[in-house]
Amino acid sequence: MVPFFVQIKCKLGQSYKVANALAEAEIASEIYSTAGHYDLLVKFYVSEGTDIGHFVNEKVQIIPGIQDTHTLITFKAFGGS
Repeated sequence: MVPFFVQIKCKLGQSYKVANALAEAEIASEIYSTAGHYDLLVKFYVSEGTDIGHFVNEKVQIIPGIQDTHTLITFKAFGGS
């Protein structure tokens, strides 16, 4: 499985609706509320070979209340045993 993160900017007053919609869709591993330029930080896992751009476009950006997204692709996890 390949992990990646998406920062989500929501339309005003829509953060909780977007977070609940992501949780109900069961596509996110973790969902966090954040301060700053984006309202949510969401961790996803997809199978090797999955096109992350298509996943974000077809599964995430279609959720009502999302204004903008910023995808962060990770390369290596550090720490742990």
